[in-house]
Amino acid sequence: MNQIEIIKKLPYKKPFLFVDELIEVSENGITGNYTFKESEFFYEGHFKDNPVTPGVILTETMAQIGVVCLGIYLLKNENSSEKKSQIALTSNEVDFFLPVLPNEKVTVISEKEYFRFNKLKCKVKMMNSKNELVCRGIISGMIKPYD
Repeated sequence: MNQIEIIKKLPYKKPFLFVDELIEVSENGITGNYTFKESEFFYEGHFKDNPVTPGVILTETMAQIGVVCLGIYLLKNENSSEKKSQIALTSNEVDFFLPVLPNEKVTVISEKEYFRFNKLKCKVKMMNSKNELVCRGIISGMIKPYD
């Protein structure tokens, strides 16, 4: 399964799809990126006259790339082209270090901690274009294919 096929299997669409590209995918981890466009729906009200990407959106971006995309890849033998994946975030613990501004590109790097009984736990970090740490944490989710 290649990167484009993984993105096509994501259960999200704009304006809630936060994956532009997957750079590297393996059994042990995944790396991908996303650019937060100035026109994103959440910038209008967060914060007034000084837009900053909400932490919940940064967490969602890390979850989409670092857990869901990796989970789809790990389930590639169970995922036929007709099957979709059910995803449920089970836990996250994220520390934030730098803001992400409109038009900023971020890279998410995820390392698999374990994948058992369809539960995937990953150590995930987000870097900005200057290779500075934006946020990092542990994110877990349940991923299950269905017809």
